[in-house]
Amino acid sequence: QVQLVESGGGLVQAGGSLRLSCAASGLTFSRYAMGWFRQAPGKEREFVAAISRSGGTTSYADSVKGRFTISRDNAKDTVYLQMNSLNPEETAVYYCAADRLGTVIMTIAGIDYWGKGTLVTVSS
Repeated sequence: QVQLVESGGGLVQAGGSLRLSCAASGLTFSRYAMGWFRQAPGKEREFVAAISRSGGTTSYADSVKGRFTISRDNAKDTVYLQMNSLNPEETAVYYCAADRLGTVIMTIAGIDYWGKGTLVTVSS
């Protein structure tokens, strides 16, 4: 049974930082590209960042480039998202995602496994 378990969400002030983690089990982690999506209240889920199987290639939504960093540790079956300079509009549930095809050009339809999400609240 595949499980993706996110952690690290919480309340942060505007301009602050958070580091999200996603621990994977039940799959061969190094065979999957991993990504992060988010869904704000009343909005559709959107792509945030992705990382290739080896970690050598990453991609980001334009809105987070230069502020967010995705990384992975294949020895720990864990993917991370370092988020800096957060703003209130980024309040959302952040979801971890696994893509068997290994692409960093992720779409919602192409995701094989989802985590249950972790809530990030950015106060103004």
